[in-house]
Amino acid sequence: MKHNLERLIKQKVPFNSELLKAELGFMYVSSMLNGNQQHFFKAYGITPQQYNVLRILRGQFPNPANINLIKERMIDRMSDASRIVDRLVKLDYVTKQPNSIDKRNADVMITEKALIKLKLIDDKMRENKGLLSNLSIDELNQLNLLIDRILDFI
Repeated sequence: MKHNLERLIKQKVPFNSELLKAELGFMYVSSMLNGNQQHFFKAYGITPQQYNVLRILRGQFPNPANINLIKERMIDRMSDASRIVDRLVKLDYVTKQPNSIDKRNADVMITEKALIKLKLIDDKMRENKGLLSNLSIDELNQLNLLIDRILDFI
């Protein structure tokens, strides 16, 4: 169990800092999670970023959201929310209408088609044995507490 990161990145010498090891470990796990997500969502014809936007819009439903709200709530803040929304419009997963009060902004609303797709994805995610599935509930709780503690500084 010990030295898994070193084994996976084929590092022969121990890390000289637990902090460095933890940061590189997060990077490694993040990369694996991202790869798994790309593969998982590809089967549904969407990207993880599109899924994130659809979840945000589902949380707003039945109220519309605007691009700024979507940007503020996205996990990947480097994503181009406007372009993602435009792609989702083409897939008929969202509608985009000019805002009646602020013409520079648009109201974005999730469609019934997308709500059905999200339900299907949610059901499959519950069945999916992901990277974290080998952790117990107590270990997941501990991991979530540690992540929350790290995020306290943001």
